[in-house]
Amino acid sequence: MHYDLVVIGTGPSGQKGAIAAAKMGKKVAIVERNRKAVGGVCLHTGTVPSKTIREAILFLTGYRQKEVYGERYSRKRHIQMDDLRKKLSEVVGRERRVILDQLERNFIDIYDGEAAFVNENEIEVANKDRSVRLTADYTLLATGSKPHRPTHIPFDGETVFDSDEILTIERIPRSMIVIGGGVIGIEYGIMFAALGVKITIVDGQDTLLGFCDSEIVDHLMFTARSLGITFRTGESVRSVKQASRNRVIVELESQKKIVGETAFFSVGRKGDTEFLNLAAAGVEVDKRERVKCNENYETSSPCVFAVGDVIGFPALASTSMEQGRQAASRIFERKKVSTGEIPYGLFTIPEIAMVGKTEQELTAEKIPFEIGVSRFEELAKSQICGGHDGLLKLLFHRESRKLLGVHCIGDTATEIIHIGQTIMAFDGTIDYLANAIFNHPTMAESYKVAAFDGLNRLCADVDDCLGTLFEDASEHDVDPVAIPATVVDTTLETTSVS
Repeated sequence: MHYDLVVIGTGPSGQKGAIAAAKMGKKVAIVERNRKAVGGVCLHTGTVPSKTIREAILFLTGYRQKEVYGERYSRKRHIQMDDLRKKLSEVVGRERRVILDQLERNFIDIYDGEAAFVNENEIEVANKDRSVRLTADYTLLATGSKPHRPTHIPFDGETVFDSDEILTIERIPRSMIVIGGGVIGIEYGIMFAALGVKITIVDGQDTLLGFCDSEIVDHLMFTARSLGITFRTGESVRSVKQASRNRVIVELESQKKIVGETAFFSVGRKGDTEFLNLAAAGVEVDKRERVKCNENYETSSPCVFAVGDVIGFPALASTSMEQGRQAASRIFERKKVSTGEIPYGLFTIPEIAMVGKTEQELTAEKIPFEIGVSRFEELAKSQICGGHDGLLKLLFHRESRKLLGVHCIGDTATEIIHIGQTIMAFDGTIDYLANAIFNHPTMAESYKVAAFDGLNRLCADVDDCLGTLFEDASEHDVDPVAIPATVVDTTLETTSVS
């Protein structure tokens, strides 16, 4: 069978790339190891499962409600792993049916089996029943990633496990050592801490989540410690040993030993390219088996493109979808579309979201900026829902007032971040937020509160404010000396929507 495009992998990037090409009138095939695995890592072991488990934990523990109704709402000691997995099978099943329907109604042929290149234009797809060969003008690699599993770590799926296996453990342990303080490690660590599990997070970096705003990270660390999490940063793991079925010993390079019931290993991921025979197509990979490509998703082979987690950073489902669409457009229409600033969302407890520059980046680039902050405890909606632990920070240019970055931590952070993203896409200023009307009570009101706070900070420069006042006074034949000093102070009132 010959196709204009063969897509290998049915995760977010593969799906959207295949559908985009089909809508251009191209003949498209998509390959997945097993039809039950349609949706890829995102649907079966990554994004969707972890977020579904998170919501189950928040609901069953009464994490949000206990702030409103007190500790009596919580019953976390009686929660079992099967309770957390009940909703998961339903969500995955529905999403899988949606994906299959989308592929079929766009007349995309679906092949089950392991794909391997014969040459850059020919692919063999083999399963236990048969083997077929497909030829294509172009191939789009969207095979995703899998956990990095060093050979010296004694994985058994029960006491020592990775992010794929954590979803299948039989019971909720009393303690867990999380090796790796990246996004996955932090997310799962805080989730299980909310269940009452004693968590220790070990990471080689002195500062966790270095790509995030430092104030936001500090806020998250405070919340995590309040849940009983212990952080061992700047520490490297020497060995992991299973002392017994319910006892794991993690030895650090500093000679420390940490003992727990379980160990969760989450130190990076690698490209899922092991069986593709990429050498036959002339496609190069890095030491983590991720496909090397340029900004147009072109690999070292002119007929092969790559998108999604298999190419590495940023490895987000949201960006992967757009990469798939853009790659299809690049292949068949030679178009390149700018996506603007990419929003990031971390589904920790509480959530973290960001778009644009951080304070550290703006300072390093010597860009004059000011900040505006809204604390969720000021918002009526936050008080109503019991999620007043959080803040929204706006970074904007002191002179043009153009919005440069938005950073948020708290309930619904990953939702409301898109308001800031939209304003930045149109080069909007903080004045729009100050003047706009937001529904009350909503979490979106935090933008208006933060905008007022930022504008007040601009007026905190006494010389500038007095200069402006004197200019206004001279225009109206008013003696500037007669202007009371308290005028300046009134601009520093506390920020609130009212």
